Amino acid sequence: MRAQPLVADLSEHLLAITTGFTGARVLLFGAVEEPGEVVVVVRGPSDTVTMRRKSRVAGIWMNTSKVTFPGVPTFYAVSTSGPLHQITTPAVRSRNRIGVSQLDLRPKERDLAGPELVAWQEGLIRAKQRKGHYAREAGRVVFLGRTLFRTELFFPATVPTGHYQVEVYLLDEGEVVSAQTTPLIVSKAGLEAEIFQFAHNRGALYGILAVMVAALAGWLASVIFRRD
Repeated sequence: MRAQPLVADLSEHLLAITTGFTGARVLLFGAVEEPGEVVVVVRGPSDTVTMRRKSRVAGIWMNTSKVTFPGVPTFYAVSTSGPLHQITTPAVRSRNRIGVSQLDLRPKERDLAGPELVAWQEGLIRAKQRKGHYAREAGRVVFLGRTLFRTELFFPATVPTGHYQVEVYLLDEGEVVSAQTTPLIVSKAGLEAEIFQFAHNRGALYGILAVMVAALAGWLASVIFRRD
């Protein structure tokens, strides 16, 4: 039986976010049957994002326009064994959505096109990068010998929760010759998870309790710092 051209796995498939979580690194490792280039793409679950633009109206800055993008990856990062533009073809990058410039960011507003659309798309990508949810630069895939490889996937403290897909591509002369997808779950755990679930499942009660706690904290502060 012929061996698989590409085999890869993660050091862990569940990333638990607990109180005090400051970010994490997950090791991806694998092997190829024949030498080639490797590209790793990490995609978070899709979400709808609304971008707003502020303008000065009568001396006051206010939201004057907005654009809604459905199906936006909440997290996106790429790692490669070489410069992306050298080891892949434009067609491969477009077909597999490799690179933030290749993401399918189409707004609900169908009349938006041209430079105006590009400006909104670039604004969305910059906003994601500022949060650390989109990597500004590609990570590095390191080969250990001719066939073994590894890379570290970094997830910041603000990483969105949900089901992630880690895609690994083996390329030869710029074309994909093998691919594999591995799931990764990012989930809240412990007390933070219980509070999160309570806030979402019983929003009204959570709001009332939050107001009561804030009022109690204010009253205690006034008692402690009261001066006769």
